[in-house]
Amino acid sequence: MCDVEEIPRLVNPEKRPCLDGQTQLHSPTTVAAAVSKVLDDDNLLREIIVRVGFPTTLVRAAVVCKRWLCHISDRKFLSRFRKLNPPRLLGIYIDNWPVSKQETTLHFVPMLPQPPELAAVVRRVASNNIGAHKQLCILDCRNGSIFAKRCEGGVMAHEVHRPLCPEPGMCIVPPPPTAQDPIQLVFARILSREENGSLSYLHVLAEWITGTTNLMVCVYMLQDGVWRMHTSVTEQIPDPAWSPKATLAGNKIYMAGQFIDYIIVLDLTASSLSRILLPHGVTSRWFSTALSQADDTSSVYLTHLHVSELQLHIWLHKGDNWLLVHTIYLHKLLANTGMLDHTLEDDEDIDFPYICQVGDNAEFVILQMCGYALYLDVKSKTLCKVHGSAGNARYYSKIYPFMMTWPPIFPALKDDPAGMSCEEL
Repeated sequence: MCDVEEIPRLVNPEKRPCLDGQTQLHSPTTVAAAVSKVLDDDNLLREIIVRVGFPTTLVRAAVVCKRWLCHISDRKFLSRFRKLNPPRLLGIYIDNWPVSKQETTLHFVPMLPQPPELAAVVRRVASNNIGAHKQLCILDCRNGSIFAKRCEGGVMAHEVHRPLCPEPGMCIVPPPPTAQDPIQLVFARILSREENGSLSYLHVLAEWITGTTNLMVCVYMLQDGVWRMHTSVTEQIPDPAWSPKATLAGNKIYMAGQFIDYIIVLDLTASSLSRILLPHGVTSRWFSTALSQADDTSSVYLTHLHVSELQLHIWLHKGDNWLLVHTIYLHKLLANTGMLDHTLEDDEDIDFPYICQVGDNAEFVILQMCGYALYLDVKSKTLCKVHGSAGNARYYSKIYPFMMTWPPIFPALKDDPAGMSCEEL
């Protein structure tokens, strides 16, 4: 690798005195040789490219030549790039309810401002209007893919949309399995996880066994276009009003119920259920508690909103312990947006924020309050309005964050004699 102090002297042209007292610039040949000396060093090249900041720029760099593509598509390089440049939130899909039958409920709202490098990507998502179907309902949204269902002509169809693919379209998938006894159904969820650069889908189905307090949890995996049984576990649950949220992290499904002080964990590898007590004084509630996965697949984040105190606490469960990693005081942040000035005479409770979604690694939190969708950047502790108005205060909205696809899809090289095709690396 070149010495660090040597690079500016090689790359930047300098004026140097000639023998006749005049000055001249380095010749183009000299400059080209200096640049070549830098870019021909594979170690230095990787150090430069890993700092480009955006996956879109990474794709452009990959088509320069095969050598660059080889470096950029290396899994270790991609892993390092992602740590330095986590996938960005491009926008949110909002599903408003209730609305009239003539109204399209689902629509995409871009996160603004965005860097100029991502403007074209955001426009592509916005132009791919999957919400044109009035009966479309999102079940899962992760890594640029949307798993949805819609009712057409009395028939329920399930499909996967990928707005950022070079040729966006949808893939029809079979309907997930249903409960043996619909009356005993507790919940059914579609969950997704990233594996080897692609997504796999799980369907979690939980139902009570008639006449008992035993809960049967079945997990199906979508493989080759067919839902196959992955695991089934039966466990006695004392609280019949469980009705949990579910989060998939690694090979474990974490489920937080309503008005309880523990989390149920389904280990997909061991096919077993266990419990994790929540931090002292924390009770799980539907609108004030959320779980999110961590990069460390053995850990999970818990975000809890103390409504009366307008405080947001973010905990990390690692090993057998809870670690409080963030305490955010929302009162001042909400005052800066003017939210605390708005009151409703008929229903005071709606003035308080509630949690809609939490990003991976608890990097952001999306809240709702008085008809507004609010975006909280946890690291910078800044809050901004994303969408809505006070006139929509009585609407309940389901919100789904839409993230930049990772890893990027590298295009084929035109001069590749082997006919390299596009693939997700």
